Amino acid sequence: MNARTSALDSLVFGVDIQSGDIRGDAPSYALVVFDGESIERDVVSHRKLRRRIESEEPAIVATDNAYELAADKDALVRFLRSLPHGTALVQVTGDERPEPLSRVASRHGVPYGKKPMKEAEASARLAAANVGYEVTAFTDTTTVKVSRGRSTGKGGWSQDRYTRRIHGNVKRRTREVEAALDDAGLEYEVDITEKYGGYQNAVFSVAARPEDIPVSANRSGDTRVEVERERRDGIEFEPLVKRRDRVIVGIDPGTTTAAAVVGLDGTVFDVHSTRTADTAALIEWLVERGRPVIVAADVTPMPETVEKFRRSFDAAGWTPESDLPVDEKLHRTREEAYDNDHERDALAAALFAVDAHADQFARIGRQIPAGIDRAEVIARVVGDEQSVEGALADLRDDDGDEEEERGPEPRELDPEEKRIRDLESQVERLREHVDDLKDDLAAKDDEIEELEAELSDARREERLEARRDREVTRIRRENSRLERERDEAEETVEELEEKLARLKTLWKLDHDNFADVSEGRDLVPVKAVEQFTKRAIEDADEQYGLAAGDVVYLRDASGAGRATAERLAATEPRVVLRSGGLSDAADEVLFERDVPVGPADDVAIQEVDELAVARESDVEAVIADWERRAEEREREQTEAMVDEIISEHRASEGERT
Repeated sequence: MNARTSALDSLVFGVDIQSGDIRGDAPSYALVVFDGESIERDVVSHRKLRRRIESEEPAIVATDNAYELAADKDALVRFLRSLPHGTALVQVTGDERPEPLSRVASRHGVPYGKKPMKEAEASARLAAANVGYEVTAFTDTTTVKVSRGRSTGKGGWSQDRYTRRIHGNVKRRTREVEAALDDAGLEYEVDITEKYGGYQNAVFSVAARPEDIPVSANRSGDTRVEVERERRDGIEFEPLVKRRDRVIVGIDPGTTTAAAVVGLDGTVFDVHSTRTADTAALIEWLVERGRPVIVAADVTPMPETVEKFRRSFDAAGWTPESDLPVDEKLHRTREEAYDNDHERDALAAALFAVDAHADQFARIGRQIPAGIDRAEVIARVVGDEQSVEGALADLRDDDGDEEEERGPEPRELDPEEKRIRDLESQVERLREHVDDLKDDLAAKDDEIEELEAELSDARREERLEARRDREVTRIRRENSRLERERDEAEETVEELEEKLARLKTLWKLDHDNFADVSEGRDLVPVKAVEQFTKRAIEDADEQYGLAAGDVVYLRDASGAGRATAERLAATEPRVVLRSGGLSDAADEVLFERDVPVGPADDVAIQEVDELAVARESDVEAVIADWERRAEEREREQTEAMVDEIISEHRASEGERT
């Protein structure tokens, strides 16, 4: 088999789900049609995808997850059965435990993107390079059934003749199928049910796939032919390529074990790393990818784990003269794809082993005649430490092509003795491998105990850390609450300080200590009320207090009723200075309560923030003016009352006369 298979020349469909879900609403798919050169991209429904597969019959339908095309195993089996005979469904990411598509694409140098169309293209390119596993639910045995194409009816005068004709046609069609299978050289078994006039049916079990059988399903007149592959017990994944080349393997042991498989010419076949797989699983992975000639490590001496792999394959070992530096490993693997440092180290070990044996491989190649497998000769010379001549002689002897004269040597073993010798050697290697595995198991048990102790300590530390975190969270919440209370207290202090300042100012205005402000200036404090409303009066009283003898300034005196006027009169102000006109009701209440009222325009008021002062002389003038008007008003009221009494008296006298 070649070191690397070439891309397919036939049609490949790459598919990835674009939107929706196969288990729910009708999904749409990103479809990439790849023929090795050109690419067609499209977004199709599930039904249209099925129609295109049926009409174009691609060699491969490639996807990163087969269950994006079917909801469950039964649906997947139906989907596989519906595929054309020459079409295979390939999951490019692996078998039952697939890898991420990004990793597989990177490993094989295929462009990759996260969008569905990019993933569909990556799947198509990988499948075209024979990467992936074919998803199959059927064996390589196909059932071909020849049977009646119509019912024989319920009876009648011509019933017998009609039945004989149908059964005769089934028999004739059966013989045609037999002849076609014989001409194709196919092995088969047939089960025939004979009936009146011929055959009722014939069932052929053919050891071939449907595409290799020269018979197709059809229905024609009295006969029907059905072609169907036999169903397996479940879904299976078969690798597209089972490589068994001679290879060089690099191993990097540790908590994460990595392996690299490289051809004798330095071609990188595959790299792999795992934290969970045991030695047996990794050996199985390597066996699937080739027959190791050399097992290499990147350090010297060879680690015991790598030595176990070497003995398992009975291969030659290689280590560098000194541990490979990181910069040299990076340089040697710069053109190759790998996922982590462990894979890089394993790959570097394999590639440096190739470099170290390159001259030897070239010398061996020059001595090999045409028709001899170069890789087998190299394996015998390097692995078994034979000479080139001895290896060539063994190969010629094994192939039976020719015989070489040899010097005196022990009696040649017959095939049975050779087989016994090989089996004994294999048993010895397996015993050594079992002993190594037992040692590994004991070491793993010790490691598990240590890890369990570390886990217990870690859990205890985690619980302590969780308690500390909870306590810190509680303290932080308490700190936040205290900070809020502090901010609120500071705001309250600021308000109280402002109020205290206002109260001090008012105290100065209301007491003898105001003399240092008003002395020689003829000033009196004025307390302003924004509107002639109960709310405004209450606000002014709360802010700086309204007391008997105050000079009150109404900035807007309009709109007040009796109740509002009575509330103001209850404070017993010395005088009320107003801006705007009073209502009759308010004016009457204030007049009745002997509260002087005058226009503010007659007084020179000076305001500082909420505080105000006015000239004492102006205030006294307003009071005097109000008193004069009050006397006139009382006199007018008295005169009006007397006139009213006189009028009522005259009216009563007139009634008596």
